[in-house]
Amino acid sequence: MRRGIGEFLRRGIGTSPRALARWGLRQWRGAWDRRAAPRRERRLTPALLLRSVDAEDLDGLWRRLSEGPFPATVRPVDPSLYERLAPGDGDRIRRAARAALDREVDLLGSGTLRLGRPVDWHRDHKSGHGWPRAYFRDLDLLDLERPSDVKFPWELSRLQWLIPAGQAFLLDREEAYAQAARDLIAEWIDANPLAMGVNWACPMDVALRAMTLVWLFHVFHDSAPWRDAGFRAALLKSLFLHGDFVARHLEWSDVNGNHLLADAAGLAVLGEFFERGRKPRAWRRLGWAILTAELPRQVREDGVSFEGSAAYHRLSLELFLWPALCRRAAGRGVDAAYRRALIAMARFVQASADIAGRAPLWGDGDDGRALPFGGQAIGDHRHAAALVGLAFDDAGLVANAADPGGEVFWTLGPEAMGRIPKVVRAPGPAAFKDSGAYILRGPKGDWVFLTCGPVAFAGRGGHGHNDSLSFEAALGGRKLITDCGSYLYSASIDWRNRMRGTAAHNTPMIDGEEQNRFVRPEYLWTLRNDAAPEPRRWETTDGRDIFVGAHSGYLRLPTPVTPVRGVLLDKRASRLAVVDRFEGGGDHRLRIPFHLAPGVEPIAAEPDRTLLEAAGRRYALGWLGAGEWQCGIEEAWCAPSYGVKLPIRAVVFERTGPLAPLAVALFPDPEDGSGWRSWLEQAAVTLFPDFALS
Repeated sequence: MRRGIGEFLRRGIGTSPRALARWGLRQWRGAWDRRAAPRRERRLTPALLLRSVDAEDLDGLWRRLSEGPFPATVRPVDPSLYERLAPGDGDRIRRAARAALDREVDLLGSGTLRLGRPVDWHRDHKSGHGWPRAYFRDLDLLDLERPSDVKFPWELSRLQWLIPAGQAFLLDREEAYAQAARDLIAEWIDANPLAMGVNWACPMDVALRAMTLVWLFHVFHDSAPWRDAGFRAALLKSLFLHGDFVARHLEWSDVNGNHLLADAAGLAVLGEFFERGRKPRAWRRLGWAILTAELPRQVREDGVSFEGSAAYHRLSLELFLWPALCRRAAGRGVDAAYRRALIAMARFVQASADIAGRAPLWGDGDDGRALPFGGQAIGDHRHAAALVGLAFDDAGLVANAADPGGEVFWTLGPEAMGRIPKVVRAPGPAAFKDSGAYILRGPKGDWVFLTCGPVAFAGRGGHGHNDSLSFEAALGGRKLITDCGSYLYSASIDWRNRMRGTAAHNTPMIDGEEQNRFVRPEYLWTLRNDAAPEPRRWETTDGRDIFVGAHSGYLRLPTPVTPVRGVLLDKRASRLAVVDRFEGGGDHRLRIPFHLAPGVEPIAAEPDRTLLEAAGRRYALGWLGAGEWQCGIEEAWCAPSYGVKLPIRAVVFERTGPLAPLAVALFPDPEDGSGWRSWLEQAAVTLFPDFALS
């Protein structure tokens, strides 16, 4: 807590009085709730709950809520229809549902874990560390000397791993799924009194859990195991307390991010769910007001989230989308500006995906979702664009819509699923200049995602990385160069800073310095705002795409340097040129890594090129450089999802001395190895007309 206060005060210099007042109010409420929360839970008797939501009796309330509007598929599903629309996914759902019945989970890289009876909801089951059932503000959540991860109990208590049990119930109507869900929810309620324990410590997770519980209610409301009056009263009371807690502990900050979005989304969904009563109506209005105010603040005009992360862009999009869908289902409007922003966010999802539909490993990725229904790979975000396009009838998004995981079916229904085109054309090159995201793309499956944008989270860092001028690349549909991803947060300060640091990205590093300095190692989501972007050139034609840019991150050095990178994609030959120059003087230590994607292996080294093998195909990475550039192969790591890291290799170029350029080519390896040197020289001159190696 002291670290959090110190960091807030450091950032608070120049912060608006309103933001400081909100922070102070949150601290006061937290202190007050130490005594008030237990009384609030006791006083919410069944009679008071009914009065609070304008209901006369529990059965009538249950019936009213079950008949209320909800946008998702929550009625029985014809298994043969689902098999036709999403071949094989029904089997995936049933396997996951059986695992839920057996209390087995695989969360945040844990591998399969058996939770047992009763579930210990307060434990990081990966490390074994548990938190006491004490008032949530008294808990030490981020002990950086301990390898525990508070995200595990939070993720476990979001209850999203029960969603397949609900889907299987709708497919097969087996009451065992309803019984298992009821037992687990009842256990959770008993083990987590209001404001007591780790699972109340983050209002974002309280809100996401509430959204899951609302969906589970709609799915199981008429099942036999859910007819018990005691369980019904406990569930509705818990949902009401969830809304009240989030409303009292909104995560306002000097710069608001996805936590406040989740809080607002949960309030909006709960407000629509209960519909009647003074507090639910206030939640609905407040949640929607926050979302409409934060959307233009957190999403730049080009449609990209200011979080500086592909994964958090998807999460933010879902958090903006779900309340809009619930609002529309209830007959309330969604204004044109809000719809346009959702569509712009969805267009970035479509434009940035590679030929296989994978999002770039840009910035942090903790795999967070609002309501995850599909079985697609965690890095496949295409459903988010499909949902927006189909929900708001955007012809461009629908024409390119794809959803390999069944998300559209479970969110918008079978008719929407039927509107997804059978053949999808690949998007073209794109520049999102406000955010500094550039996508070079060729018709043969060639793809480059490159960043040259402002420091994320309004210059604070947040979930962004030190990745200016970094890139990922695929040729012929095979990913060859990867970002290293984001492995852990507070569970390891070393891994956290290693994976967000400059050296873990495919960008020049000078004198061993970060392009944006870390404020302090333990400030895991904060960066100095050093590397101002300078995009200099963006061109796209039928034959090639070109980007040239620079940043100011190393102007603070005693002898300042500006790294300048040019990238050229030859679409006809499936060749990529990456040319680095350095403006400045003096002697420096230069390092430029190229991290090879998982499954890409160096198989032979020659004086000026390294041969690579990827899925039985051969490629080459060749270079031309003045001076004594040394090339070596190093061991590295890639985290394709949170908590998972894979060993990879990196081709690393280094030199010490006067500044000198380096030109690197990535290309399918011809049998005789000829032609690439002259092509690379010409590409370098195309990028920099005055280019010379000497």
